Amino acid sequence: MKLRLTSGGVTNPSIHAALVQLLGKPVAECHALCIPTAQWGHPMCGPKSVRGFVAAEPEWHLSGLGWASLGVLELTALPTIGAERWIPWVREADVLLVDGGDATYLCHWMRESGLADLLPSLPDMVWVGVSAGSMVMTPRIGTYFVEWPSAPDDRTLGVVDFSIFPHLDAFPTNTLADAERWAAEIGVPAYAIDEQTAIKVVDGSVEVVSEGQWKKFGS
Repeated sequence: MKLRLTSGGVTNPSIHAALVQLLGKPVAECHALCIPTAQWGHPMCGPKSVRGFVAAEPEWHLSGLGWASLGVLELTALPTIGAERWIPWVREADVLLVDGGDATYLCHWMRESGLADLLPSLPDMVWVGVSAGSMVMTPRIGTYFVEWPSAPDDRTLGVVDFSIFPHLDAFPTNTLADAERWAAEIGVPAYAIDEQTAIKVVDGSVEVVSEGQWKKFGS
């Protein structure tokens, strides 16, 4: 897959241009599926925030970009309807828009639903993550970010070999000093990124696109 890993979504012209480059065609010609699942695992999220995401309200810098079509893929429902129904929906999409919340909850349902197993067969699919939607692709998120009480640990899918500290300086508990303490315990290379920064991963090549602040930890 082609990955666009962000903290806050498509928040500036540089990230938008890089996304269009990944898609290979204008946003208005692309069919997108929203995945709100991670929100259900985080105590700060709920029905109103999920509605905002899937309704493409103005503050959502992801679902409201003007896609050709916008659908919803709720991972918790997929095991009950059968792969023969939902896999064609995914294969017909150009991009998966994966919102934030709790990355361990999202990881659980990506595995339970079968989406995690399907992803390697989608080389042309673009995955655009926000916060937990990006962190789920990393090896682990650190206990600092685990909010789901049933999470067995902080491990996630490990599609990429680095971890992500999102929302740099967006909250009082997400300062650079906090990121440095987190990185010292994470055990893998890592990036701290703010809302104006994104990480592009294609065929193992990693590129940071930013109009804001970011820092890499480790080699």
